[in-house]
Order: sequence, then structure tokens, then C-alpha cells
Amino acid sequence: MGTRGVIGDKWSMRILWVCAIGSAISLYMVAIGRQTQNRERMTAESLKAMESEGSGEEL
Repeated sequence: MGTRGVIGDKWSMRILWVCAIGSAISLYMVAIGRQTQNRERMTAESLKAMESEGSGEEL
């Protein structure tokens, strides 16, 4: 029958695992980026709230 294709079974499994690991790493990086953005936004909102409370008391 001959060969099954250009890429052998062993190499196709390696390529599949590399793609899977690369996808997992990229999803992890996206999650870390969103977590950082959420933390910065929460900090900014809390600072605005503190400033608005402080300016209301001074008047």
C-alpha cells in the first residue's frame, strides 16, 4: 500500500501536541492580560470613588 501521506503518524502527533500546547499558552496569556486590565480598572474606580467622597466632605 505504501505511505499514508507526506507527514508520518509520529510527526503528525507531534505537530498536534505543539499546536495544543501553543493554544493553551496563548489562552493563558489572554487570561492574564484580562485579569490585569480588570485589576487596573477596579483600582481606578476605587480611586475615583475615594476622590468623590473626599470632595463632597470638604464642601
